[in-house]
Amino acid sequence: MAIVKSGLIQMSLKASTDEAPETIRQSMIEAHIPLIEDAGKQGVQVLCFQEVFTQPYFCPSQDVKWYDAAEKIPDGPTVSLMSEYAKKYNMVIVVPIYEEEMPGVYYNTAAVIDADGTYLGKYRKTHIPQIAGFWEKFFFKPGQSGWPVFDTAYCKLGVYICYDRHFPEGWRALALSGAEYIVNPSATVAGLSQYLWKLEQPASAVANGCFIGAINRPGTEAPWDIGRFYGSSYVVSPRGEFLCEASEDKDELVTADMDMDQVREVRNLWQFFRDRRPETYGIISDMGGV
Repeated sequence: MAIVKSGLIQMSLKASTDEAPETIRQSMIEAHIPLIEDAGKQGVQVLCFQEVFTQPYFCPSQDVKWYDAAEKIPDGPTVSLMSEYAKKYNMVIVVPIYEEEMPGVYYNTAAVIDADGTYLGKYRKTHIPQIAGFWEKFFFKPGQSGWPVFDTAYCKLGVYICYDRHFPEGWRALALSGAEYIVNPSATVAGLSQYLWKLEQPASAVANGCFIGAINRPGTEAPWDIGRFYGSSYVVSPRGEFLCEASEDKDELVTADMDMDQVREVRNLWQFFRDRRPETYGIISDMGGV
């Protein structure tokens, strides 16, 4: 039995949105450090934070000030600091932040750091929503990361960010590329989304025979009135079983022991990969312009 201990941290905003992005970053990092330390002391082996974890979810605005929240990857301050914690605790850390590729080109990105502090690479959010209150195309260029799977010290790890989770193609691409555990850092508010929150990831875990960690922030973020972020971060098994679940409204670290042997067991039992018929799915790409 190969057990990997996963950890997820959800965190409410710790500064006013009137403050500078650098000030907010410092406040959010300081708030996370005790929980990162706690994760390390508990023996967490793979840790993930929420979407753009050092900042508010600023996409209800269309304010260029938030471009100043973007950082370089891997040489920016946040990834550099998290590399130190990864090495300190021998812990893989997934670091979702706002990335600057160059002035004027920004991505919603997650950097992946191995347990020895080595930067392994990044995933850039592929699907970018543009609806009232979620003006993400103002801030993020769509990523074309090629569905990377990171061969970490403990497992083969994939990343899929927030709105991506509504698109089954990416889950399947990551699983076919070898992902055993996929994390989905998010920022999502109550309403229809909350109903879907406990449907989509368990269904995707079953369909692809993998573990999924879903992370969402709690609380509200003034002055924007898009609703309440409902937390409820969780890890689900390849059988669709909830292994842990956070509250809707608290800052929390939640952990789960993942029996990685289940990936092989479930895939051998439910032969979805064997029974796929990709030669019949041409309509999916042929209608790509629709």
